[in-house]
Amino acid sequence: MAWDVLAADGPRAGARARGVMQSRCDTISVMSDPELAVGAAPLDKADPPVDNNQVAVAGRQGETHMGFARSLATILFIVALPIAIITTNVRLLMNAPVVYDYAFDRYDATASTGLSRSDLDTCAAELRRYFNNGEPTYYCTVTENGLPAPIFSAKETQHMEDVKGLVTWVNLLQVITVMFVVAYGVLFFVWSKEGSLRELAGQSLASLLIGGLVVGAIGAFAAVGFEAAWERFHEIAFTNDNWLLNPRTDHLIQMFPEAFWRDTVFIMGALTLLEAALIAAVSGIYLISTKGERRQIAASISVSSSTSQAA
Repeated sequence: MAWDVLAADGPRAGARARGVMQSRCDTISVMSDPELAVGAAPLDKADPPVDNNQVAVAGRQGETHMGFARSLATILFIVALPIAIITTNVRLLMNAPVVYDYAFDRYDATASTGLSRSDLDTCAAELRRYFNNGEPTYYCTVTENGLPAPIFSAKETQHMEDVKGLVTWVNLLQVITVMFVVAYGVLFFVWSKEGSLRELAGQSLASLLIGGLVVGAIGAFAAVGFEAAWERFHEIAFTNDNWLLNPRTDHLIQMFPEAFWRDTVFIMGALTLLEAALIAAVSGIYLISTKGERRQIAASISVSSSTSQAA
């Protein structure tokens, strides 16, 4: 039937058929070619070429910033470790009842103050609480000449407020340095694994060496002239002269005379050096025992670099 119609129409029907076929071909071509379907728009939206130089520069900048942060953290660790040890010992001694017992027994505080040992022990316990609570003023009542009275005069009480301010700063410094030392070890050597335990041991040795030199110099200065060093410390630490007390009338200096503070400073120095020696010994033993590991790492690095060059 279709051939009959085509034959009847003649040339005009043939022309129409060829036009329909051409239109269908054009449609198929457009559909198969996206650029022809949407014109030149995709060319305008094409991604810009990647600049490898910019990527390399950005990578080097990132490495520089990371290296600077790591170097700064290492310096802070070297400084923080001995400070953490010293301030921890100060905090321990100030809160240890045995230290107060030593002062009262060694320098006969009962005779020098005229107070009972029970009153002295009670006020020593109140002192320890005062250094760790939020009370601005220290107050403790004792029995003196048969009557209740505050153990410290107004001047001594004001000095204790100044001492508490200093103790508060020491406690804060202790918390900050201890937390930093722990965080440094955990973040850089355990969690991110950016360094080895050998690095941590080496940095600990360097820190303790520097701290030991500083503590040793201060100890030598104190041993030669403790009275002058103790007086200089008070002039630096306090902005008034409330620390200038009378040994004949003021209970604070009678309870804790200058000789007691000399003993305490030497005890703290010896304790600090002992702890530093223990950490140094552990670090040194670890470095010696892992010497073979270091050689293996160096050898593997050398082999890797040789292989890459050969490739």
